[in-house]
Amino acid sequence: MQHRIVVIGAGYTGATAAGRLAKRLHSDDVAITLVNAEPDFVERVRLHQLAVGQSLKPRPFSEMFAGTGVTLKLGRVTGVDADRRTVRVVAVDGAAEAEGPGREGLGREGLGREGLGYEEPAYEELEYEDLEYDTLVYALGSGWNDHGVPGTAEHAYEIASRPGALRLRERLAGLGAGQPVVVVGGGLTGVEAATEIAEARPDLDVALAVRGGLGDWLSPKGRGHLRKVVDKLGITVHEDTAVAAVEAGHVTTSDGAVVPAAVTVWTAGFAVHPIAQATTLEVNGTGQIVVDRSMRSVSHPEVYAIGDAAMVMGPGDKPLRMSCASGVPTAWQAADAIAARLTGAKVPTTPVRYFNQCISLGRKEGLIQYVTADDRAVSAALTGRVAAVYKELICKGAAWGVANPAVGTLARRRRVVAEPVREGNGPEVKAAA
Repeated sequence: MQHRIVVIGAGYTGATAAGRLAKRLHSDDVAITLVNAEPDFVERVRLHQLAVGQSLKPRPFSEMFAGTGVTLKLGRVTGVDADRRTVRVVAVDGAAEAEGPGREGLGREGLGREGLGYEEPAYEELEYEDLEYDTLVYALGSGWNDHGVPGTAEHAYEIASRPGALRLRERLAGLGAGQPVVVVGGGLTGVEAATEIAEARPDLDVALAVRGGLGDWLSPKGRGHLRKVVDKLGITVHEDTAVAAVEAGHVTTSDGAVVPAAVTVWTAGFAVHPIAQATTLEVNGTGQIVVDRSMRSVSHPEVYAIGDAAMVMGPGDKPLRMSCASGVPTAWQAADAIAARLTGAKVPTTPVRYFNQCISLGRKEGLIQYVTADDRAVSAALTGRVAAVYKELICKGAAWGVANPAVGTLARRRRVVAEPVREGNGPEVKAAA
């Protein structure tokens, strides 16, 4: 009997995990199903480029996973029953797209959670299927977080999803010269979005609203370079500024100031998909699944959570930040742990640590901030054109790793033999002699 592995979500982490599992395990013994609402891989770290009109290389999953043994099921996950070990999937074509400029329509499933950028489509009349699993890899990721700020859902745009980036792309294309654009959020996403828009559309009046100081998490060298590029691009920076409301045509700050905004781009953090919080899985206060060092759920050993969906402790007992840099190593860890447990091998638990933060500042400038293992900036930083090339290579490498899961597959697969024994998470298997 094949061990059924279901991977839900095919972003950087889910697609990486599925491909790595296919490398480690033989398809005669393990059935791997990857569930995703879109037929193509989305390079989320490039969505600010898509928003300003650049074209991204299409990466169909049908080509990426051809010959690997991974079965792609197109559908939207609307629920997980962690006790019955089933995943409910509805047909993609019928899934309702959320209204509003910033909504990405990931599905809110009626959980009643405010400020998470998730809407509740009408799923009850749609065709659905319950997939049974022996092992579940939960990789539904995150969406934008409007933090409940009034008017954000109705008037702001987001670039945490491809639909959101495409809506922003259309809106920016329709703006005339001199129109004001305000990017809210001074983290990596906000900085990349503001500089990309300003470089692509120098005729627009671009502003960046940040709660603290511009680049206050960077080293002095990193902050200096960021400010130099921002000034060169003509971006107005509103520091120590909290946005209290978003309206059509402007944003209002917490001190009552009104900042004109023909377009408001909201990049003030991410929120995890709410499905896990509606299950019996143990989650933290933000809805992330609590896992051990092998990415295994502490409450349900047949479930592994990776990427933004997981509460992972890193160096210094600090939670890993939501990012591709954090997510991909958790996918490697989970896939290797699953393969090890199914083949009777020793489970690897390699600590996830940081090395640098890669920031694009348009297409011509970049910033590579080197950091400690627990993500604190050190004095060293790479800047300028060299940093831009470095960041581009990192992005290409990440996409290549996801898009080429079959490389070396036959050589790395470990032949396994099913044992008629269950230990709570499906048939145990061991390496063939």
